[in-house]
Amino acid sequence: MSTDYKFQGWLGLDPESVKGKMVWQEYEPKPFDDNDVDIKITHCGICGSDIHTLRSGWGASDYPVCVGHEIVGHAVRVGSKVKGIKVGDRVGVGAQSGSCLNQHGDCEACADGLEQHCPKNVGTYNSRWPDGSKAYGGYADYWRGSAEFVLKIPDAIPSDEAAPMLCGGITAFSPLTQHGAGPGKKVGIVGIGGLGHFGIMGAKALGCDKIVAISRTSGKKDDALKMGATDFIATDESDSWAADHAGSLDLIVSTVSSPKMPLPQYLQLLKLNGVFVQVGAPEDIVPGFNMFALIAKRVTITGSMIGSPKEIQQMLDLFAEKGVHTWNNNVPMTEANKAVVDMVDGKARYRYVLVNEKHLK
Repeated sequence: MSTDYKFQGWLGLDPESVKGKMVWQEYEPKPFDDNDVDIKITHCGICGSDIHTLRSGWGASDYPVCVGHEIVGHAVRVGSKVKGIKVGDRVGVGAQSGSCLNQHGDCEACADGLEQHCPKNVGTYNSRWPDGSKAYGGYADYWRGSAEFVLKIPDAIPSDEAAPMLCGGITAFSPLTQHGAGPGKKVGIVGIGGLGHFGIMGAKALGCDKIVAISRTSGKKDDALKMGATDFIATDESDSWAADHAGSLDLIVSTVSSPKMPLPQYLQLLKLNGVFVQVGAPEDIVPGFNMFALIAKRVTITGSMIGSPKEIQQMLDLFAEKGVHTWNNNVPMTEANKAVVDMVDGKARYRYVLVNEKHLK
């Protein structure tokens, strides 16, 4: 069955594409099957992962690549075996589009509802489907992929605000719920950027007693407090910040990707049995630390990656209930190259969202 629409989008052809050199081209999506959904894209968030991929920062990318994995739009084609989604529904997809569940597998991760850790994870872009066809992302007019990872967007959340929640939002929110954030807990969020602002608002929505925003300078202090932070630490503005706040936090979620992060000092902030969760993904090696930082207080260092479809839906429902709003700047899809350059330059406050204006009519 052919369609009356074409799959075309902004393609990165080489690492220079991150410098505003993506090209708008047509491409061939995966063959449609009975478990697939086609989405007419209205909005797509710009994620830091897009930047790393465009410039091959995490390793050689599979060019040509169409990035974008914070996709919202309307279902325009639904496979015969798809349940719970119909043509016309407002839906979205995040950073993952497939797992061994799509391949009749049953790995330990998928069996435990942790599909994001499946060894056969299919990324929404810069990845390959089981048949070898390429996965293309959301800087585009349409997206095609497995319905297993397509979610309905709650009516209370506008599409432009929902899009960044599908990767940035869940990346910061999932470790909070994994490690018991809620009433009685004191949480620190390192990095007040696209991920960090979701971490602050997510901790507030969960009812944490104390939410400490941690940044190099106090330039974003006012914003952090408006988002829901109760305290603020500017690490470059005090020589004693770690000692002054030692043993004050149950949980730290680090969203930064700098290899120069002061990890030993971050660990000093944790209480007995405290947990440090890294979600930012640096391209370089992070610094070492003294093992007594772990031994003395039974501190745990761990990581977290996006979230399962179930977790994303739970987050969306909570954000809808609590009135959580993304701090986003909308940019026409036609200006994607400029937006990517601005993202690299750190101008986002706090997420850029591409708006496919011709699909809003």
